[in-house]
Amino acid sequence: MRDYLKFYIDGKWVDPVDARTLNVIDPATEEVSGRIANGSAADVDRAVKAARKAFVPWSQSTREERLKLLQRIAEEYQKRAGDLAAAITEEMGAPAALAGGFQVGLGIGHLNTAIEILQNFKFEEQRGGTLLVKEPIGVCGLITPWNWPMNQIAVKVFPALATGCTVILKPSEVSPYSGQIFAEIMHAAGTPAGVFNLIQGDGPNVGVPMSVHPDIDMISFTGSTRAGVEIAKNAAATVKRVAQELGGKSPNIVLDDSAFAANVAGGVASMMGNSGQTCSAPSRMLVPKARMEEAIRIAREAAAQVTVGDPKGNFAIGPVVSKNQFEKIQSLIRKGIEEGATLVAGGPGRPDGLSKGYFVKPTVFGNVKNEMTIAREEIFGPVLTILGYDDIDDAIRIANDTEYGLAGFVNGADMEKARAVARRIRAGAVYINNGFDFCAPFGGFKKSGNGREWGEFGFHEYVETKAMPGYAPA
Repeated sequence: MRDYLKFYIDGKWVDPVDARTLNVIDPATEEVSGRIANGSAADVDRAVKAARKAFVPWSQSTREERLKLLQRIAEEYQKRAGDLAAAITEEMGAPAALAGGFQVGLGIGHLNTAIEILQNFKFEEQRGGTLLVKEPIGVCGLITPWNWPMNQIAVKVFPALATGCTVILKPSEVSPYSGQIFAEIMHAAGTPAGVFNLIQGDGPNVGVPMSVHPDIDMISFTGSTRAGVEIAKNAAATVKRVAQELGGKSPNIVLDDSAFAANVAGGVASMMGNSGQTCSAPSRMLVPKARMEEAIRIAREAAAQVTVGDPKGNFAIGPVVSKNQFEKIQSLIRKGIEEGATLVAGGPGRPDGLSKGYFVKPTVFGNVKNEMTIAREEIFGPVLTILGYDDIDDAIRIANDTEYGLAGFVNGADMEKARAVARRIRAGAVYINNGFDFCAPFGGFKKSGNGREWGEFGFHEYVETKAMPGYAPA
């Protein structure tokens, strides 16, 4: 049992104002694995005061001072990589290989990227007689989700610190262990008091007080579109900046060419990764209508290869994160059947041999129409929908016919054609043949949010631009 009952505020581990706790459930066993303190507005206020006090010296720190801190964090992060991986497996059910691999690896990847960018980031630029200065926005409230804990903490905390901001982090109460260990890493690295603060707790008790607090200059939130809308409303009265990375229903256009079979199979595997709990997951696969039956056959075979089981064992995917998530996914799977989609693989209920835990069968639907619920709503589970298109124009029309616009995917052997298709998809990032880049900006169009994270673009989220006309004689 883990007991994380203290918060990290002003460089110290402190007791919360109120002695309220939340249980954390292991999704593989459905049993309580530990407790965290559930913070309050009083805790938020205490952390904001610490961050506000620390902002004055930290905002005036040199590039070299910030680089040294990030480098010390990198050293401490590597020391705790195993602890982080174990925590992620326990709190949200990521298989050990994924937790110790990409889950933890994304965090260090973003940290190394932040170090590289900070070395050359232009905080000042002379344009004629005007000096343009990029200054830190101030105290930042960072609210992160449970599905990729280290990724989302890293893309917020490191750019904020690198640009001279101070932060208050609220990890998801569903996956809080890794956030607590992250705070221990920050302390061990010698982060100046008040520059980084951590409060555990849920949205109503911690997230809302952060959103409305007049001395928080910015809220950066990753999570559902519903919650993002509420945060924006709560933040409006104080006119703080709100950066949001929200939901997605990303299209994956598979081109009609020699790589078709491999790209359909790859699309299934990509969708099932992390139990489908990825906001940018390629959940709508688009294939030529003439090859729908072929795609169904390939997808059925690929889904059969996705093993499900104890995340501490050697399985491709573990459970989904919670009972609520499990029940939502089951409801949408049943909805797909009711609306007439072809059930290709999986279906309702747990996989055979698993009577306990929030395990979901790797599920594929074929002959899906874009007006069906399973093609419109974000399922956030290992459920793939396959839709047919007449031609490329039809594929792009279907791809863009969604209220979301976080990501898109184009897979095909003809690079010129793939590039042309990618240009026409309305999304913040369009991945061609599974391209990946730590410096590529990540964020959404439409109801998928605003702002951009990752790389240099993530730095710009945390700065204000000051113009000083007349700084240099004309």
